[in-house]
Amino acid sequence: MPAGRPYVFLDVDGVLIPFAARATGRSPSPHVVPDAEAIGNPLLDRLDPEDGRRLLALDCQLVWATTWMAEANEVVAPLLGLPELPVVPWPDSDDEPSRGVHWKTAFLATWAAGRTFVWLDDEITDRDRQWVSTHHPGKALLHRVDPRLGLTDADFSTLRQWLAVDGGKATPM
Repeated sequence: MPAGRPYVFLDVDGVLIPFAARATGRSPSPHVVPDAEAIGNPLLDRLDPEDGRRLLALDCQLVWATTWMAEANEVVAPLLGLPELPVVPWPDSDDEPSRGVHWKTAFLATWAAGRTFVWLDDEITDRDRQWVSTHHPGKALLHRVDPRLGLTDADFSTLRQWLAVDGGKATPM
């Protein structure tokens, strides 16, 4: 298996930007540009810089796996206090994924090239988990984030626990 820290593939919408307002006690980013709608997403004020600090504290290599593509580095990363991260370049393909499998699934497994990875997304299903367990030779955690809430304390607890077990010896969840 390829060496290196596990990848953590990050989606943006529904993961870092929840679809519902943040719960009381979690303040919106103080770094959000006042004209967030001009950037094309009026929900940027739902980003929580604490998510950036918590992601950086994980023993992993963070990678954008989002349709935001390069804009994730230009817009989202600075608001979360993240450095520029690698971006998964989505293929220009009309190939249909296996029935019920998310269109990102096979591409992320291929991009990981056997390396251990975590995928944080709000659209992951059991079919994606099954596909990865059958086709990816490395360890993987496909973790579905509730899109209404975005990343929560419970999500970070799961991530830290899974990553701490020898870089992911745990069974995929």
